Amino acid sequence: MEQVTVKVYGESIQVPAGTTLLELAKRFEEREDHAIVLAYLDGKLCELFKEVTDQCEVQFLTLADEIGFSSYKRSTTLLMLKAIDDVMEHSKDFQVRIMYSLGNGYYCEMEGLPEGMSEDLLFSIKRRMKELVWADIPIRKESVSTDVAMRRFAAQGMVDKVHLFQYRRVSAANLYSIEEYEDYHYGYMVPSTGYIKCFDLILYSAGFVLQMPAMEEPETLAPFEPRKKLFRVLKESEDWSTMLGVDTVGALNDVIADGGIGDLMLVQEALQEKKIAEIAERIEREGKKVVLIAGPSSSGKTTFSHRLSIQLRAHGMHPHPIALDDYFVNRVDTPKDASGKYDFECIEAIDRKQFNEDLTRLLAGEMVELPRFNFHTGVREYKGDFKQLNSGDVLVIEGIHGLNPKMTEQLPDNSKFKIYISALTSLNIDQHNRISTTDGRLIRRIVRDARTRGNSAQDTIGMWSSVRRGEERNIFPYQEEADIMFNSALIYELSVIKQYAEPLLFAISHDTPEYLEAKRLLKFLDYFLGVSGEAVPNNSILREFIGGSSFKV
Repeated sequence: MEQVTVKVYGESIQVPAGTTLLELAKRFEEREDHAIVLAYLDGKLCELFKEVTDQCEVQFLTLADEIGFSSYKRSTTLLMLKAIDDVMEHSKDFQVRIMYSLGNGYYCEMEGLPEGMSEDLLFSIKRRMKELVWADIPIRKESVSTDVAMRRFAAQGMVDKVHLFQYRRVSAANLYSIEEYEDYHYGYMVPSTGYIKCFDLILYSAGFVLQMPAMEEPETLAPFEPRKKLFRVLKESEDWSTMLGVDTVGALNDVIADGGIGDLMLVQEALQEKKIAEIAERIEREGKKVVLIAGPSSSGKTTFSHRLSIQLRAHGMHPHPIALDDYFVNRVDTPKDASGKYDFECIEAIDRKQFNEDLTRLLAGEMVELPRFNFHTGVREYKGDFKQLNSGDVLVIEGIHGLNPKMTEQLPDNSKFKIYISALTSLNIDQHNRISTTDGRLIRRIVRDARTRGNSAQDTIGMWSSVRRGEERNIFPYQEEADIMFNSALIYELSVIKQYAEPLLFAISHDTPEYLEAKRLLKFLDYFLGVSGEAVPNNSILREFIGGSSFKV
């Protein structure tokens, strides 16, 4: 039998031609702390059923790698859908909707249940999932023409997938199956059901949560922590999607093809403006003097602050913006991270003592000189910016640490109103494939960084993992501290922003580490029909990223 040379973990070995990556993975699995689920074959991402036919280099990916962990979550979803299909005896009267992320899991609902979801039904589904795991059934992949895929989905009653593929430019689709159950999923899978050992199903609200581990500890299932405020804002956004008749990419593309996108834009923007007005009314009614706004990168905090300020003025108040960044300690005093670089995102990078002193004096009616941080010199400066609060005045403070209780520990709680803002998309690719909120924010940031900072898409993608680590540490733990949450995602935005993002992503060279992520994002954006940005209102949060805003952003 012909032998080929494969380089793995820095050493060259001889294996028979036709050896699968799965067979190779089993030979080297003891070298990894976590299960091997995918591989790079000469730099190209592959599933483990791929065969080695020529000299090559192999790098394995485990559950502790972001791409590998995503394949685990995707495969767990397929396993759950297969189990539900079995328990419901393949009935087409029931539809499962994977609606949005909630903690480390997905919130799901089953449509068509006369008495709703129950503990008994959920137990039966979970038991069937475990049976499938114990059976270690291969997860099969089949490439079929788009027309064949549409016919199969139509026969299964998966109308959302039929709509999705009506607008696909590619001629083929990859379908995955466990035994006879077949579905379409965006991205790669683990080799078999035996890899999917860590999950739970938890009854919640009108549906249930498919609970999964965190990437940091992929073999340990963390307890489910209900995030009531986050769930409430997600449910509100879902209600908006239902009202507009647009909950999947196929439905959005239908609106665009039928010429209704202009009206959709205006209604979505009106819904957001109504929500901002309600927030301003509540601040005025409760007599709050300090509004704290925080949220992850590319949530549209700046535009939201401007629009909230306008609504506050419409309610007879006088807003005064203060940026937490102006309270950075001098650069020489900034803490450093483990690699020796300045850690501008830790709370110790802010002079909390001075910030609390200044706000305490302002609330007491005193005249205070506020600082401005000079980012060129790295020094906080005072240049005569004096402020004194009068009746009806309110401070609007924006910064990543705004919801951290340590940031405003000296201020009376009854003076504070905390707002958490994030782009929490309620639009999904189809009923079984979620659109990651993180992907939406990354695409926003790629476009904005190129426009305002001269950064390439490669630069933004390269630093994104560091940005996300900072968010996990400094923002997400405090989101439930908010008095209210605001969702800045727009149902139509990815159809607009793709025009700006695609050229930037295509510019990333094939031989860079960021290329694979750029390629993934390009494939994702290909689901959407494009829409001109001309019709986007000038005060829209989307304008903060694509340009043309009526505010200074």
